[in-house]
Amino acid sequence: MSELQIELFNCRSDNFGVLIHDAQSGKTVSIDAPEEAPILAALDRRGWTLSDIFTTHHHPDHVEANLALKARFDVEITGPKNEADKIPGIGFAFGDGGSFAWAGHPVRVIETPGHTAGHICYYLPEDRILFSADTLFALGCGRLFERPPRDMWQSLSKLKALPGDTVVYFGHEYTLANARFALTIDPHNQALVSRVRDIERQRAEGVFTAPTTIERELQTNPFLRADDPAIRKHLGMEGAEDWEVFAEIRARKDRF
Repeated sequence: MSELQIELFNCRSDNFGVLIHDAQSGKTVSIDAPEEAPILAALDRRGWTLSDIFTTHHHPDHVEANLALKARFDVEITGPKNEADKIPGIGFAFGDGGSFAWAGHPVRVIETPGHTAGHICYYLPEDRILFSADTLFALGCGRLFERPPRDMWQSLSKLKALPGDTVVYFGHEYTLANARFALTIDPHNQALVSRVRDIERQRAEGVFTAPTTIERELQTNPFLRADDPAIRKHLGMEGAEDWEVFAEIRARKDRF
């Protein structure tokens, strides 16, 4: 099994585009299809030909280029089973626990309802890579549009359980705003304080904050730390359920 090559680039105003290339097979997959032109430019830059699209959820800024790319390259489009009727050009649909092989690399589907009702993440266990789209961001999580906080906490808990060295590619460059909010929830976390300084420098230099790792998010992302005693004390919620603490953090972010 050959090592994957990954190209990360900007799409739209703040979406990340991600291409994954397997040199041995020559296959290239786009994680979602936010915008055709930047994806074509990235393919041209690397000399790759698109073979697949892995769709995470139905929002337009993640599927807008599906049909155009399918017409141009005759790609196979894989997506979430519980949103299959909303995914343009979908050919294969998977729900929670679904698995398949892409270019010889095992892929596991993790259903993460919250941002949308059928959102899925793609986890490549042998490569230790997660594509979390709008479920998990660096220092953040997706806004809850279609499912309640308890469901999103359960979804994030699935991702929390992945190996710490899992490399996480996420859907949007929201990290600086997320960092400033995180300090209001977990102000005494020195790992977070240090990370925020690094993020401010990265963004000032125009450097992407993706990817991250599960371990880094467990240490600093307040949306994964609803069970942390310091956060619960800071919020005055020592006796609350974990999902209730998460719900309060998410509500505060919505107002931030």
